Amino acid sequence: MIQITVKLTAPATATTTLTLPFELRQKSRLRATLDNGAEAGLFLERGTLLRHGDLLRADSGEIIEVRAAIEDVSTARAADSLLLARACYHLGNRHVPLQVGGGWLRYLHDHVLDDMLLHMGLDVTFERAPFEPEAGAYAEQGQGHIHAHHHDHGH
Repeated sequence: MIQITVKLTAPATATTTLTLPFELRQKSRLRATLDNGAEAGLFLERGTLLRHGDLLRADSGEIIEVRAAIEDVSTARAADSLLLARACYHLGNRHVPLQVGGGWLRYLHDHVLDDMLLHMGLDVTFERAPFEPEAGAYAEQGQGHIHAHHHDHGH
């Protein structure tokens, strides 16, 4: 079994890929099958979040590119930016991971949330697409990669 222990920060040429859904891209310890069929174990720094396009290095020196799997998602659209902001607020209060784009938002498919947004006046469609939610308020984004920072706010 290939042991993957390092998330690279510099560009490199991948020799294979690893396709994972969002739920598994949040895990730093994981047994997985690479897209080429090889068995692999992820042993990354705790708290590592993998994004589509991230590069990993195995102990063998092999470079693996992470790919976001196609998942069941709901995409909500609204021409009214205030309505879209209200939808993000209500979903955020429920701690729903959200991917946000120009005039739309996406979350893992949930018919209860779909109904809520439909009643608010958004157009909601079921799709099969990669899911790349926002990293959160305490993460910084640079060159497409997320690096979490921990802050102590004393509460």
